[in-house]
Amino acid sequence: MRGIEPLPAVVEMNCACAKRFGMFLGAACFLTAAAGGAHPQDREPASPVSSPSGTNLAQLVSMIHLKAEALASSSGMRAGFRSFTSAHGLSPDSIRYSDYVVVRLLFEATRDAGFWNVHWTITNQPPNSDNVWRQWKISSKPSPLSPTASAECDELSALYAFLVEREGVKGVGLFWPYWNHTVAVWVLRPATGPVIRVVVPTSQIFLEETDSFDTRKFNPWSQKTIYEYTRRDVPDSSEVPKPLFDFFLRQTDKYAGASDATLQQIRYLRESVFLRNWTPEEAAHAADKKRTALGSGPAEDAAAFWNFAQDMRSEPVPR
Repeated sequence: MRGIEPLPAVVEMNCACAKRFGMFLGAACFLTAAAGGAHPQDREPASPVSSPSGTNLAQLVSMIHLKAEALASSSGMRAGFRSFTSAHGLSPDSIRYSDYVVVRLLFEATRDAGFWNVHWTITNQPPNSDNVWRQWKISSKPSPLSPTASAECDELSALYAFLVEREGVKGVGLFWPYWNHTVAVWVLRPATGPVIRVVVPTSQIFLEETDSFDTRKFNPWSQKTIYEYTRRDVPDSSEVPKPLFDFFLRQTDKYAGASDATLQQIRYLRESVFLRNWTPEEAAHAADKKRTALGSGPAEDAAAFWNFAQDMRSEPVPR
């Protein structure tokens, strides 16, 4: 079986987020303006807006909120939270566990090759998620084998920040660790102690397989201000095609309760299929082997590997 091939260095260095430096400056102005509407108080998730199909953005936000509540007791969420609070020297009651569940769930869903099947590519689009939503609006036949949308690192980060804000979690904005690369940052204010900036790498550009949520590879304090992303990229009434809406919820059920390590391995397997470095059957076989190697590991991890293998074998391979 072939190994997973890394992205060529020339592609990584041209992640434009490899857009011209002038666009970076424009993006900074854009974010400053967007932050002008920020307020410190908490806000509840979006209320459902009436829709003929019942599958608009507001309904998706409401369903993700319910999924997050159910996932709070999963082994992957609990283990991730313990690791996160330990790494920052926090007591578990110093931050809202429900906020952590939302930011982790949406990170794994919307990241490059995450379980909502968004894929990184150079697009030269502005640093917002508008074009992702345009692609999703016409995605009537989502497949586990193919991306639901393609986006650059700044678009992925904006998509993540937008959805987290719609779920009612505050303090997520965009961060440029390099002039040509963007990730998200969650600015966390514990009940006691200093402010914490959590790097949320929505792509693996410039990162290794060991880098994931809360990576220390980038220093988020190198940017003076993290402006909260408050731009409304699409209205709550924006339609999400029902097949895609249902796909997002199914994928969340299949994968979101697994551990950080398992989701990272599956993310790389999924990317290998998107890039056609591996066939779906090769990726499925690798997932089967990883599930067997778990032994008596968490049930959610075994289920995630099994679900991925089934997904890879769910339909004829596209040519």
